Parts: sequence; structure tokens; C-alpha cells
Amino acid sequence: MDRGLWAIGVDEAGRGALAGPVVAAAVVLHPDRIPAGIDDSKKLRPEQRDRLTSEICRCAVAWSIGWRSAAVIDQINILQATFEAMHEAIDECQTKLGRPHDVCHLLVDGNRFRGHAIDHTTIIGGDAKSQTIAAASILAKTARDTFMSGELDKMYPAYGFAHHKGYGTLLHRQALQVHGPCVEHRRSFLGRILAQHTDDSRTAD
Repeated sequence: MDRGLWAIGVDEAGRGALAGPVVAAAVVLHPDRIPAGIDDSKKLRPEQRDRLTSEICRCAVAWSIGWRSAAVIDQINILQATFEAMHEAIDECQTKLGRPHDVCHLLVDGNRFRGHAIDHTTIIGGDAKSQTIAAASILAKTARDTFMSGELDKMYPAYGFAHHKGYGTLLHRQALQVHGPCVEHRRSFLGRILAQHTDDSRTAD
């Protein structure tokens, strides 16, 4: 960053999913220790993201992950839950960095952000334009995918979370029609699907 500022890249994963948490990451990369191949997480294969996650965590000056659950998303809406997850990741990352607010600057993917004590710049498509944001996108997506395909899939095997990570695929929508939602589903996202499930249940009776 200009004027010797520490750039903290910030991005999220899971905003558009029907189930599971929204996850944010904040990362400070060292300019001399940037792993090769960092890119927008959506452009990378899972094995590439896994490799880069290990390298980023090893080489970064500081990094952190923030989470907000499906219940919180339903309570305060997805945008505010995303901001909360981002702020959690930023605060912990800054603590690990050990630098005051005025020598840090946030680079946030997207065009909307809730103000923080640290100044920020939002960048549309930032995960394709900034290696720091791209690194955050990789950490956020890997953390969320690991949770969805591991712990959550084992707890609720009927929904196929390991395959779609909670997004609204045909497989996922069909499982919702058969089983209805579990506690990890975002009820505020499921109006039409739940209405159809209710109608089908009444017809079956």
C-alpha cells in the first residue's frame, strides 16, 4: 500500500447459499512471500485452493476467519451477517498483525461494506484484481467448503452438502422437497421451496 500502509484483504464465501454459514477471511500478505498461483477462488480447482490455503497460512503476515451461522443470517439478514463476519475476521487479523488502525487499510471485495475503524476501499471484482483479496477469498471458501463437506454433511447426510456446499442445486432442492429444511438451512432464503414442500405434504395427506 502507499505511504507504508498494511493492506488487509477481505472477502467472503457463502452469501448466496441456502444453508450453512457465511464465512469471511482477512489476510495480510508479505510482499516477498506471496504464494504462486493466487487467483479468484472461483477460478481454482479444489486441490489448488487446498494447496494455496496451506501456503497462504504459512506465508502470510497475519490472517483470520470470521463466521456467522444460518440462524444469525435469518435474524439480521445476509448482508449484515456478512459484514459481521468480515469485521470479526478483520479485528482478529489486525490483533495478530499488531499494528494500529491508522497504518492499516482494508481492501474489500464488492461495492458495499459497513464502515470500520480502519479505512477501506471496496473493489468490484476485487478477487480478480488484488492478490490480497484473492488470498482472502481462497481462505474463506476453503474454510466454508471444508465445514460443509465434512462436519455438516456427516450431521445431515440426506441433503448432500458435500456435493453442493449448501447452494441451490437441483440435488439440494430435491432433498428439501423430500425432507424439508434442517436447522442449518436459512429459512429466509427458502420461501418458495418451503411453500412447495408444504403444498406437497397437504396433497399427500
